[in-house]
Amino acid sequence: MAIRTATDATFEAEVLQNDRPVVVDFWAAWCGPCKLVAPEMEKIAAKYEGAIDVVKVDVDANPGLSRAFNIMSIPTIAFFAPGKQPMGVVGFRPMEQLETQFQLASYPKIEAAPAPADAATDTASGSETDSASPADTDTATPAGTTSSPPA
Repeated sequence: MAIRTATDATFEAEVLQNDRPVVVDFWAAWCGPCKLVAPEMEKIAAKYEGAIDVVKVDVDANPGLSRAFNIMSIPTIAFFAPGKQPMGVVGFRPMEQLETQFQLASYPKIEAAPAPADAATDTASGSETDSASPADTDTATPAGTTSSPPA
């Protein structure tokens, strides 16, 4: 769920040459609405980890990027998908609006490889316990899986 920071020097590698789509938060420390955007960027980074990268750009420290992308107001949230024209919105937007605006749901989160045999075992044991909700069982399954060592 790491949000990276890009600069004038690193933006091309972090964003423009990235194989994954990237949501970019153009912000400044003195900007009140930018402080509201930060938790929304955290939510996007967590929800789409492995599918979409999230990058922050401090416009005061990186004036070249502000000029290059004509950033006139902040916060500006831009979406860069490989091979496509960037899109952007100005001002605070909740995560759900950003998901809709940038069609983020079309970039599915990459899940860890499931272990079907273990999942069936955990599901069977979860059905014996009336107090466990399906969400609790689903959440516990990947963490409890120990049959295959990490790659």
